[in-house]
Amino acid sequence: MKPFTVLISLAAALVLSAAAPAADPPAHHEQMMACAKACAACQLECDSCLAHCKWLVAEGKKEHAPTVESCADCAAFCSLAARLTARQSHHSALACEACAKMCDDCAAACEKHPHDDHMAKCAKECRACAKACREMLEHVKR
Repeated sequence: MKPFTVLISLAAALVLSAAAPAADPPAHHEQMMACAKACAACQLECDSCLAHCKWLVAEGKKEHAPTVESCADCAAFCSLAARLTARQSHHSALACEACAKMCDDCAAACEKHPHDDHMAKCAKECRACAKACREMLEHVKR
């Protein structure tokens, strides 16, 4: 067999084996997808709350300035955690641990404004995301 033919055969075998589905789904697939969905939902809510808080600050309500930063940071952590857990990265646990902590901080910041429905919704979503991240971490440790 010519070297070029061997190379083509080897490349084809690699492509086919990479595309072939695994016999069983990964062990933690359901828990990781639940976590990824919670993180994605939280990211959307934090980005929305960020826009809301920026508007409030522009109107002169400076007490909302800290939540601008916490919502922006939380959305970034949630986005990363959602992406890594959805693809079951080996770094999912690291991202989810940080995400849970950031969600706790963001929820606490938003909860300082209990009469603002938008911020209450953000805090609720952050608490749910932190819970989902911690549940995923516990499941993966087993």
